[in-house]
Amino acid sequence: MTSALFRAQGGPQGMELIPQAEAASGWGEEHMRGLAVSSALARATEQQIHTIGRTDLVPVRWTVDLFRPARLRPCTTSAAVVREGTRLCLIDSVLEQDGRPVARASALWLAPSQSPPGAVWSGGTRPEPPPLGAALVEAQHRLYFTEKTGWGDAAQSTNDARKRIWHEQIPVVEGEQATPFQLAAGIADVVNVAVNLGSNGLEFINADLSLALGRLPVGLAVGFATTDRIEQAGISVGTAVAFDRIGVFGTATLCALGDAHRAVDVQSFRPIT
Repeated sequence: MTSALFRAQGGPQGMELIPQAEAASGWGEEHMRGLAVSSALARATEQQIHTIGRTDLVPVRWTVDLFRPARLRPCTTSAAVVREGTRLCLIDSVLEQDGRPVARASALWLAPSQSPPGAVWSGGTRPEPPPLGAALVEAQHRLYFTEKTGWGDAAQSTNDARKRIWHEQIPVVEGEQATPFQLAAGIADVVNVAVNLGSNGLEFINADLSLALGRLPVGLAVGFATTDRIEQAGISVGTAVAFDRIGVFGTATLCALGDAHRAVDVQSFRPIT
């Protein structure tokens, strides 16, 4: 288990989350990575579900809008129930810094039941995870896969081939046990790397992420495999399937903006100069 993204402490605005080294982004020295933002919002959403006592529901859709740069500064999260019914609950959450929101999330939770008896097509891309025992890139807690080079590190993956990412869990807050939902929701931000890493590094920064869950992941690591990518006029739209060692458990999409002058070298997570 790696060190956490945040440390929790009391502050003037109530309980604050203090970003740790794991929360740092490659887009700038003071930037917080989207993985940390999404993880913090997922934690707030789960806390709200527990507060209202809806342990009968499971998360099925997670959408995050990253509309302001999150900084490596104290932040707070809040969550509110938008609609609660017998079979569903919709929760919105917000991450704030310096008194203003920098990101928001919407989560849909549904009540599981028995599947109908009718036969319907299911199944498509079924990516293979890395071999058991494969060593992750230690500083990044991940492995890269390209259809040209197979599983390996970032150095061999900076090319124009289709990609996958395999990423281990990073606890959200020191001293707290991370959950399968926090794992999936947080790592979903890394779909941007799987979709948009190319021959010149990572030249696109994502403005959002959306994750649809057929089930929660099993284990302490998950993968995302790119299924499609569309790029036009500096805007990239990508899709991926989410998988663990059992199989595919969901899908993800994201929209990203070209930012070539601040392209990130994923070997060092520093801007390419």
